[in-house]
Amino acid sequence: MDRKKFLKKGLFGMGSIVAIPSMLTSCSSDNNNNSNDNNPNACAPSPSETEGPYPTKRPADLVRENIIGNRTGVALLIQFTIQNTNNNCVPLAGALVDLWHCDARGNYSEYSGQLHGNFTSETFLRGRQTTNANGLASFISIYPGWYPGRTPHLHVEVKSATGRSLLVTQVSFPDNISNTVYATTGYEGTPDTNNSNDGIVAAGNLADSVTGNTTDGYTLSKIIKVAG
Repeated sequence: MDRKKFLKKGLFGMGSIVAIPSMLTSCSSDNNNNSNDNNPNACAPSPSETEGPYPTKRPADLVRENIIGNRTGVALLIQFTIQNTNNNCVPLAGALVDLWHCDARGNYSEYSGQLHGNFTSETFLRGRQTTNANGLASFISIYPGWYPGRTPHLHVEVKSATGRSLLVTQVSFPDNISNTVYATTGYEGTPDTNNSNDGIVAAGNLADSVTGNTTDGYTLSKIIKVAG
């Protein structure tokens, strides 16, 4: 999904989202770019991570690009590029990408026993997309919050077109950008865990780039390599 389409589609159905990312035309501050691969020419699968305690129960029912639902927060465009390590890391078209993450206060949909309530009847911040010819799958969302013991992160599962699981992983955010976001209204302040002491997310799973600011929103980009 390109940035103009994000603006066009993101203007509708985003509820009370804090900011519609005008970073589609400019990303001026709080920019962060990371290269997590020590050898950019390496073609090996991305690190595998636990799916966590709150996986999506019926991802096939949640085929949608805008996953915000009734949640509020700083706007976030998520762009995953899936590459096939069985074919020299060329883009993998037709793969299923399932995404889920917590809301601004650290709660997941579809489950009870959450920090701030029971959300078993809701499906916010969960979705599925199919990669295009360039291996790209994108989602319109909000910057996730945090909960005790975990650094801010996204959960991702990549599946083949037939539904075979190729990789379950997590993607974390730069600490400095998370701290900036969490100083805004609706978030829970400074997290108690960061990337250096999380103990779950591998160093190679930091987002490749996060650009933008809290007013206009952010764009996260990440290459995920799977044995397709």
